[in-house]
Amino acid sequence: MSRPSGDASIPSDADSLTDVLGVAIDPELLQLALTHRSYAYEHGGVGHNERLEFLGDSILGQAVTVMLYRDNPTLDEGELAKRRASLVSSVALSEVARSIGLGAHVRLGKGEELTGGRDKSSILADTVEAIIGAAYLSLGGEKATALVLRLIVPLMDNPERFGAAMDPKTSLQELAARLGRGLPSYQVSDSGPDHSKRFHATVLLGKVEIATGDGSSKKQAEMAAALDAWTQLSQPGA
Repeated sequence: MSRPSGDASIPSDADSLTDVLGVAIDPELLQLALTHRSYAYEHGGVGHNERLEFLGDSILGQAVTVMLYRDNPTLDEGELAKRRASLVSSVALSEVARSIGLGAHVRLGKGEELTGGRDKSSILADTVEAIIGAAYLSLGGEKATALVLRLIVPLMDNPERFGAAMDPKTSLQELAARLGRGLPSYQVSDSGPDHSKRFHATVLLGKVEIATGDGSSKKQAEMAAALDAWTQLSQPGA
């Protein structure tokens, strides 16, 4: 896939993204869903995808909750909640994004482009949610729900992810030990004003950086990084 151009139009290969999604979202809404805040800032304050992300998060949660309830009549509330948390996590959504090549379509500012924004889990996950929101506004609830299930259901092929989502640091430690990779360690930095800090965590095995994560607290950032690392190390051949 080619990368999107820097102009205000839909990337030239947007048709290929539409083919992968299986739905034809209104072009203006799709463009908005693909526009990161960094791009908007560098282009005179054009619209960005955070409102669509907010909407998509709600549609995603509802669709996954109903699907799990209907398909798992013997599971109790706690187990259903655990599975939902795993399937709507930023790690799960970024995995979905990578599987459809979404990073190549995202409209980023130069700073994010230079720092690998096209493969940042947080940006990819947020963009998936924004696309779901755009699908809802463009096509209605039924087709938006169908899109969610088409993207999320393949993740359920790996049932081990449900335990990892609830305690990713312990799950990563156990997996790293089985692989002979040693104990994970974490490096955490923060940014932003005191009342609205964001934390960024990097998890290492030995001196090798494995994954990163972001959150509104040190704990959340470390858990996001641990879950991303667990997902990577769980892949065949990792």
